[in-house]
Amino acid sequence: MRPQRLTPLGILTGMLIAATAFAGAQQYTHPKFSELTQTHKSVAILPFKVTFNMKNMPKNTTPEMLDQAARDEASEFQRQLYARFLQRANDGEYSVEFQDVDQTNALLTRAGITPDSLAGHTRDEVARILGVDALISGTIHQSRPTSTGTAIATNLIFGFGGSTERVDITMLLHNGVDGALLWSYDHNDKGGLSDSPEAMTKSLLKKVAGNFPYRKSIAAKRTPAEPVTSK
Repeated sequence: MRPQRLTPLGILTGMLIAATAFAGAQQYTHPKFSELTQTHKSVAILPFKVTFNMKNMPKNTTPEMLDQAARDEASEFQRQLYARFLQRANDGEYSVEFQDVDQTNALLTRAGITPDSLAGHTRDEVARILGVDALISGTIHQSRPTSTGTAIATNLIFGFGGSTERVDITMLLHNGVDGALLWSYDHNDKGGLSDSPEAMTKSLLKKVAGNFPYRKSIAAKRTPAEPVTSK
């Protein structure tokens, strides 16, 4: 049987499929990541900055309602992200440990740093306060609030709910010593991805799982075989 030749249309279709697979995702890794992080042992996850598309908000939505919804979702996303990273770390996937978010938030509060004032502090300053080697932070831009926390009340009052339709997430990893950007991941998704922060973190880590820079290699995770001794 003769092999089928690809037509120009077939080649173009294949290119479009490949492009679609990588659409919406961008990644950066510091060229000296291994060198800069060779002594890293602990990472803290900061509350992400959450914003909504104001075009999708009812006219009688107040700024106070949106601010509360954003704080609630940022807190829940932080907890869900920590839980999933912790589970993977316990399974031996990562070479670092993740600081409990309750401890992270308590130390920030003790230092007088709120989620809204985080932007006024350098990453190396925050890392020193938390006593960690690196920081995970980021932003989440949603079409509308998810069905969690204050958003539930908002849905009931204003009559909209369901999925957020579109979510844009940026995850950043900064070095605790000098605040240098070590790694970043930008991703957007559409079509009912995120009806909760739990769904967002689950989807995000599916995309990030094989690319997170602290991830151990398969060979490193294997238990070395015992040497065979001759009798």
